[in-house]
Amino acid sequence: MADTVLALDIGGTKMLAALVRGNAVVESRKMPTPRSGNPEQWLAALFNAISGWNGCYDTVGVAVSGIIDGGCWSPLNRKTLDIPDRFPLVATVGRLSGTDVVLAANDAQAAAWGEFSCGAGQGEDLVFLTISTGIGGGIVVNGRLLGGLAGHFGLLRFLDEEDGVLEDHVSGNWMAAQAAPHQAGAAAREVFEAAAAGHGWAKNIVLGSVRQTALLCRNVQLMLDPARIVIGGGIGLAPGYLESVRQALGSLPPRLTPQLHAAALGESAGVVGIADLARRQN
Repeated sequence: MADTVLALDIGGTKMLAALVRGNAVVESRKMPTPRSGNPEQWLAALFNAISGWNGCYDTVGVAVSGIIDGGCWSPLNRKTLDIPDRFPLVATVGRLSGTDVVLAANDAQAAAWGEFSCGAGQGEDLVFLTISTGIGGGIVVNGRLLGGLAGHFGLLRFLDEEDGVLEDHVSGNWMAAQAAPHQAGAAAREVFEAAAAGHGWAKNIVLGSVRQTALLCRNVQLMLDPARIVIGGGIGLAPGYLESVRQALGSLPPRLTPQLHAAALGESAGVVGIADLARRQN
């Protein structure tokens, strides 16, 4: 039990619970993130689903979409995940888990640490980008994970305030909205399938997302000059997406070209990362 951490990853699409021993996920349970109710109800349902794990852990790490401040959870883009401001996350998880040893962090920052410590980061300075329901990010410099707002690239704004934030023009939510006139109810997965089948409207949507992601990677390289940019998320890891981003950057001189790598841990990056961070805190 001492080496096993209960790791939770709560995002805009799914809630993932895992028992993590070392860098290995030994058991996991996944549920859709509800579109109604409140975070306390979501967490209660998740803990009910994993009640058989009671006694298997004494430390909990929880990674969430949004920002953590003083143990409280607040949203940064309600289009990605709409929660109340300053929800008492650490206290709620502590009560539901029966342990006082709880660490909470942003989900993309946790995933960045997972990829740095035992994934595609290979222990080098990196920027991690997850392209999914929204866009999340994390930065590791000199072996240290930057916290707070660092890495929230999806919230970069356009010059015209009416255009909103970057993730509203790249992410799965944006793809679904763009697809609606062509295929009712299509999510990002269906857009990629339609693009692979040769539908021009779907190809244009994917290309629009790719171009914005490529521009983001180019700007990140100029701002931080990381050894690697690691791309994850359901869209970032969709077939052909990363290669299309590389092609969009193909005209850059070598010194300005980001070194892009696919996330090695897949959807486990967040739980592996938050488990390691929680273990280090304990």
